Amino acid sequence: MPLRVGVVALQHESNTFIERKTTFADFEGHLLLEGEAVRERLADSHHEVGGFFGGLAAAGVEAVPIFAARALPYGTIAEDAASTLVERLFRAIDGAGQLDGVLVAPHGAAVSERERDFDGFWLTSLRGRFGPSFPMIGTLDLHANVSPQMVAACDALVAYRTNPHLDQRARGEEAAALMVRTLRGEVRPTMAAAFPPLCVNIERQATAEPHWKPLLELAERQRGLPGVLSNSLVYGFPYSDVREMGAATIAVTDSDPALAQRLADELSDLWWNRRQEFVGKLVDIGTAIEWAAHRDGPLCFLDMGDNVGGGSPGDGTVLAHALHVRQIANSFVCLSDPEAVNLAVNAGVGNRVSLAVGGKTDDRHGAPFRAEFTVRGLYDGKFRETAPRHGGIVDFDQGPTAVVVSSTGLTVMLTTKRMAPFSLNQLTSCGLDPTRFRVLVAKGVHAPVAAYGPVCTELIRVDTPGVTAANLERFEYHHRRRPMFPFE
Repeated sequence: MPLRVGVVALQHESNTFIERKTTFADFEGHLLLEGEAVRERLADSHHEVGGFFGGLAAAGVEAVPIFAARALPYGTIAEDAASTLVERLFRAIDGAGQLDGVLVAPHGAAVSERERDFDGFWLTSLRGRFGPSFPMIGTLDLHANVSPQMVAACDALVAYRTNPHLDQRARGEEAAALMVRTLRGEVRPTMAAAFPPLCVNIERQATAEPHWKPLLELAERQRGLPGVLSNSLVYGFPYSDVREMGAATIAVTDSDPALAQRLADELSDLWWNRRQEFVGKLVDIGTAIEWAAHRDGPLCFLDMGDNVGGGSPGDGTVLAHALHVRQIANSFVCLSDPEAVNLAVNAGVGNRVSLAVGGKTDDRHGAPFRAEFTVRGLYDGKFRETAPRHGGIVDFDQGPTAVVVSSTGLTVMLTTKRMAPFSLNQLTSCGLDPTRFRVLVAKGVHAPVAAYGPVCTELIRVDTPGVTAANLERFEYHHRRRPMFPFE
């Protein structure tokens, strides 16, 4: 009988500082698949699940698509949604037939109302379903908050290595290859983790920047040692107020748990010794605006406080207001605002309309921006991105979209759904040339870099307020580890 390996993904990055909950409808509207639909949607993607399928196929092992669910980062998962997801996962497993192993893709920073370590919970439940000797290998987002429960549930976990996350498919292929070697009796993975009491500021998490070089070089040297199967540096997700929040290191060896622990500790010790390099270097709004006024464009302002990829509402207006006041003409910002989209649609292309755009979710991301706008275009909001991009997604849908321009030259893309700025096709699909703007505001920190970097003269991470602010002093933590650097 050919080897059969199940494929499972259940992913959410939960921002516990957002009052609203992530619902089951949020998963339905983003990604909720069972059986062959998982293969059809994800096998050719840049996502790690695509890597699962590709890696197993290359080894001649049958991939059994079981379940895949994902929602855009947002608030804590509502308990009824969490329960329904787990129930559907296990029902799908029951119908998958005999399996020899399972590849799993949690995010690593999911929080539900009842289970604050939601990934640890469902992975442990899966381990209980299959038993202690059943091979279970997975991937993690680089922003996972790794828990001992996650590590105990799996034979091996492999985290992304790049930020922006451009290697997701490669890590899926790595996990699949390790599964095949395990099933063929070539290796027996043993895993260990270390948990330095360190919070890495989101502003310092770009892996191409020099302060990462010593850590990445040590990790690479470790992977070249005899008996080492994999290792990972996991940065953590600081917007989940959970005990597990913070950095972690993972090492996977062949039948040598002591070596795995020693290597994880070695990575952890180096990280801790260099901890001062991971404190955020923040640029305030005023400084960023002055730079824009005196430099050639296009510049990209990375709006860290309204980072859609970290769960924010995507309707923050503080930079729009600042660009307007300083009269930085020919600037661009994208705002999630279905109400304003409807008003623009009713006005029609070419007509002027008075709008209050953005700033409607809460009072943490700026007041609505009020102005007279000309409606330049109306679009369905669907676009594709075939190059590897953060998130591994190919097809995007931000809902009905309007492009409007104020009298001061601020171009605003109004979307019905929140959309992270992973792709420049978000702009070009609506007739916008990103190279013609002086300032492009992208609501992210690192995810937009792969797309915006090639067309911008400079990318500036701006310390804006909001539920994903880089200045962590804006947040009140109740559950994180103490002491933890740089808080204590």
